Amino acid sequence: MSHAEDNEGTRRDFLYYATAGAGAVTAGAAVWPLVNQMNPSADVKALSSILVDVSGVEVGTQISVMFLGKPVFIRRRTQAEIDEGRAVDVAGLIDTASENPNKPGTDAADQNRTMDENGEWLVMMGVCTHLGCVPLGDGSGDFNGWFCPCHGSHYDTAGRIRKGPAPQNLHVPVAEFTDATTIKLG
Repeated sequence: MSHAEDNEGTRRDFLYYATAGAGAVTAGAAVWPLVNQMNPSADVKALSSILVDVSGVEVGTQISVMFLGKPVFIRRRTQAEIDEGRAVDVAGLIDTASENPNKPGTDAADQNRTMDENGEWLVMMGVCTHLGCVPLGDGSGDFNGWFCPCHGSHYDTAGRIRKGPAPQNLHVPVAEFTDATTIKLG
């Protein structure tokens, strides 16, 4: 092999790698806008958490707020509702698991689904777990909680499915009290 053939191979290799590198950079530049457009927009990021003033919520009432395009029920329960929820045997429930991200590793017992130790504040997604309807509240259904009239799902005073086709309890979102009268969702 002569010295000229060695140089030819070296130049050929350089051109090959330079062309491949330029092609990779060009492909990356073309693909990046497509990938970047899948990121959430600024308005969606801004709504990823909201503050809710609950100072006007009286005992025995609830409010509904929209969070991430879905209704959220915030209920201030009466002592009778708390007692009724805590008297339920978790083993007899349709869904015994807990979806409460605020208290991981717990079951569906009443005290594990509430925001505070005494069980007065209950925060749940207002979406039936059967087909996504919005249940009726204020003591509706056979268990004095929420009732989904679309297909007949009955939830108790802790938002747990007790009767009907819904497979899971009403979901609990990430939530916390930031002060005595403000709940942060998300």
